Amino acid sequence: MGGARREATERVLLSAPGFQTSGWTLNVSRGGLRAIVEERLAPGVEYEILVGDATAPRRIALVWSQEQADGQIVGLKYLDVDGSVPPREGSAPPEDD
Repeated sequence: MGGARREATERVLLSAPGFQTSGWTLNVSRGGLRAIVEERLAPGVEYEILVGDATAPRRIALVWSQEQADGQIVGLKYLDVDGSVPPREGSAPPEDD
């Protein structure tokens, strides 16, 4: 998911239209995080997440999931990190002189 992972145990709140669940981080990196959540997340849905004491949510997407007896372990990627969202159509990288 990008960058070095570090263990973390922060509370998370995930939401999408008509959906909300909470859980805990297991580890985080620059590009995303691994967490255990109470309710099942669906592939192809864009979620917003609040981690710990954050006041502004970040956009995330489900990369993988593993069902557990007490919830679901998920791998999530941030959608606001460079390289995680495809460039707009017609945009090109800057050319070197």
